[in-house]
Amino acid sequence: MGRGAPVTMTVSSHQSTVTDVLGRPLRSLRLSVTDRCNLRCAYCMPEEEYVWLPRENLLSFEEMATLTSYFTDLGVDKVRLTGGEPLLRRDLPRLIRLLLQNRHITEIALTTNGILLADQIQALYEAGLHRVTISLDTLRPERFRQLTRRDEYARVLEGIESVGRAGFTGLKLDTVAIKGFNDDELISLIEFGKHYQAEVRFIEYMDVGGANNWSADKVLPLESMLAILGKHYGAIEPIPGRGAAPAQRFRLSDGTSFGVIASTTTPFCAACDRSRVTADGMWYRCLYATVGNDLRQPLRDGISAEDMRAYIRQGWEGRRDRGAEDRKALERVGMREARLIGIEKLREDPHLEMHARGG
Repeated sequence: MGRGAPVTMTVSSHQSTVTDVLGRPLRSLRLSVTDRCNLRCAYCMPEEEYVWLPRENLLSFEEMATLTSYFTDLGVDKVRLTGGEPLLRRDLPRLIRLLLQNRHITEIALTTNGILLADQIQALYEAGLHRVTISLDTLRPERFRQLTRRDEYARVLEGIESVGRAGFTGLKLDTVAIKGFNDDELISLIEFGKHYQAEVRFIEYMDVGGANNWSADKVLPLESMLAILGKHYGAIEPIPGRGAAPAQRFRLSDGTSFGVIASTTTPFCAACDRSRVTADGMWYRCLYATVGNDLRQPLRDGISAEDMRAYIRQGWEGRRDRGAEDRKALERVGMREARLIGIEKLREDPHLEMHARGG
């Protein structure tokens, strides 16, 4: 099947946008296809061994497409495929083709570490994938090895180079900016992004889960990033029209754009329209949430489409989550780091760590 070729799928003909208690619409779905990863990044999953989600609990692609259709009936129009590392899930292009049968979906994006991308990029493009985001935290092979505990830097570069050749545009490169580790590479990363027509997005180090050894003194805040870049490039202009996007975007004098996701120091909870579904069907309405809703069991028990939509609608309409703002408020009483979840608790419930819920 050619890229974006029309296919037929039975979906509701009526799409209604649901809003939560704070008036935030249900618009974006992050769909994790696996909790496994082929890296061990210090800020995400630094332990060598984890308690993995039972394979029999993982949703099939058909189940993922069905669950997604309930979300799109309630307003979702953008889907991002995540992991773990999503390219570890076999035959991912088949899921993309299934999702594109849903006419409510206007965009399917993929977030990947890039290691397996070069081998799969053409099949992803032909399946109809719209955009690719690649994680790239350093341009120094020795730092990459230190951060990820794997020697895969060259394969990540191959993945980045393959994106444009396959025909994709709009590549984004995500960099977790860590003070004292890669804060001396911001300019190099911007220049690297220019070479590949990619927009770099710097992400403040986040205190999600707890095994990542987060501490406030490792956070490189938005204003510090802008100061570093401004000293080199001169005037930096904010780009208006952020909407519900997580990144604040900026423009350099030569027209180069970049983004900063500043959820640690400048939370954007008031505009957050994202839901997360794990590979085994747990639904989280906030990245920081410690409790989710099991969608897999009712789906496998044969719940009707009407009842499932009602269940999701009710869950979103009752949503009050402002997780990043709540964490920020803890700074005033010196309790932010105390709220990190211990490794033993994470082993008891693997859903609590970021790699299981798609970041």
